[in-house]
Amino acid sequence: MTLAEMIYEHSQRLPEPAAREALDFIEFLAQRYGVAPKGEKDQLAPAQREALERLSVIRVPFGGTKPILSRDSFYDDVRA
Repeated sequence: MTLAEMIYEHSQRLPEPAAREALDFIEFLAQRYGVAPKGEKDQLAPAQREALERLSVIRVPFGGTKPILSRDSFYDDVRA
């Protein structure tokens, strides 16, 4: 029996509130360790997908000083 099957078997015996708590904890762990649910990116709205793509290319140089000189200059760079 795999670990996932063992977790499933145990969850079947829990009362509904405890099962929800266990699921919340599993989702917390997935978020903590950066594990995305299968197909999560496919479920994004087009605007969300576009925003993530735009954010993925932003590079803020860091030369040992404050990386963002001002909020306005940061937004000007992002809008460009």
